[in-house]
Amino acid sequence: MADELLEVENLRTQFDTDEGTVHAVDGVDFSVGRDETVCIVGESGSGKTVASESVTKLIRMPPGRIDADAVRFDGTDIYSMSEKQLRQVRGRRISNIFQNPQGALNPVYTVGWQIVEAVQMHSEKSDREARERAVELLDRVGLPNPGTAVDEYPHELSGGQKQRVIIAMALASEPDLLIADEPTTALDVTIQAQILDLIREIQEDYGMSVLFITHDLGVVAEIADRVVVMYAGKVMEKGDVYSIFENPSHPYTKALLNCLPGHGDLMGRIGGSLPSPLDPPDGCRFADRCDYVREECRQGEQPPLHELDGTDHRVSCVYYAPGADPSPLQGDADGQGSNVYSDGGYPDE
Repeated sequence: MADELLEVENLRTQFDTDEGTVHAVDGVDFSVGRDETVCIVGESGSGKTVASESVTKLIRMPPGRIDADAVRFDGTDIYSMSEKQLRQVRGRRISNIFQNPQGALNPVYTVGWQIVEAVQMHSEKSDREARERAVELLDRVGLPNPGTAVDEYPHELSGGQKQRVIIAMALASEPDLLIADEPTTALDVTIQAQILDLIREIQEDYGMSVLFITHDLGVVAEIADRVVVMYAGKVMEKGDVYSIFENPSHPYTKALLNCLPGHGDLMGRIGGSLPSPLDPPDGCRFADRCDYVREECRQGEQPPLHELDGTDHRVSCVYYAPGADPSPLQGDADGQGSNVYSDGGYPDE
């Protein structure tokens, strides 16, 4: 992809525990273009959050250990930066929205105070100017009566309102990249839609790129330009959103789509459980839960990401290796053309 803002190559994040070393993220590649939304999707425990927090080294070290061939942001390898240099990027040019707004806000300070702190951390604004900016941000994220809300405490706000405050804090420095980690998980369906609309509007207004972490394929279909499907610390499949939804090619991606309401069987689910990150199996990480597994799937390393038809759609599966026959997967009608919209289209069509 041309003009990438963020490029992550061979990212590896491990945690040392009493039981052994947890391989949470194990050789992951992804990128985010300018003004683009990339979704990392997968079930809980796939490594999505750890991968996103590893980008700017938000992982506590120790017990965490992070390594990568490169993590380039706007052409500069941020993993070669000193901690002081990294702080100029983290929070200023790259901001995070975390999945638990209640835990991200300090209960003993007003929301205005917390936004003012974020504003002054990355600017030289006076207290008065920073407060005015806080009210402006609260108004921008759609909080009712921002002039009053600025003096309220987190417990006085609803879950959706707290999430809007978190988004306001993330926007305080007008970042180039917003990393949103399941920002709608704890919210009801109506508020989820409002938050997604808000993020889209802000992205257009600020010209931001977005790295969105989610397990919700309905959300992915609505907002993503490109999709990265993770499982057990590895990338199983990646490509543009239309390729992933119209031509899901990895058995894990097919299984995820068949779990959507109205797809697959009535009680769509994936049998089994994630492999232990303490002792990852040989071969494909998904092999023990795959309906198409064969002996070579359990040998060696995770299959490389094979290119499909000369496009950016890539799949980590032995069925797509050069000279292999992918027809057993392609003949699965239930996994083909899965779409979360009853009219068969996408929101922007």
